Amino acid sequence: MAATAGSGTDDLIEVFKALGNPARLQIMQWLKDPDAHFGEYAPIADRQSVGVCVTHIQAKSGLAQSTVSSYMSTLERAGLVRPTRVGKWTHYRRDEQRLAQVAQAISTNL
Repeated sequence: MAATAGSGTDDLIEVFKALGNPARLQIMQWLKDPDAHFGEYAPIADRQSVGVCVTHIQAKSGLAQSTVSSYMSTLERAGLVRPTRVGKWTHYRRDEQRLAQVAQAISTNL
């Protein structure tokens, strides 16, 4: 569900595929309240406005950097997160507007 895509069946399938992985689902849950879940890591930038640094997601998850990067790319392609570059670091935050659209599409189509 790319940011420019609608809420059709194909878009929902991409969202379900992205959230069907337990680690990606966990990351989305962590990103819902980044201060609570990433408070042990010194923020590089404001977590509420730009999100959580990918290195902090990697550290918390215990997964390889390449795996976390792949997972975040999948979530981004599904339209569930937005990346922001801060210096050499990429930060991610949930796209709450898009998540609301997904919820609406689910309630309308299922």
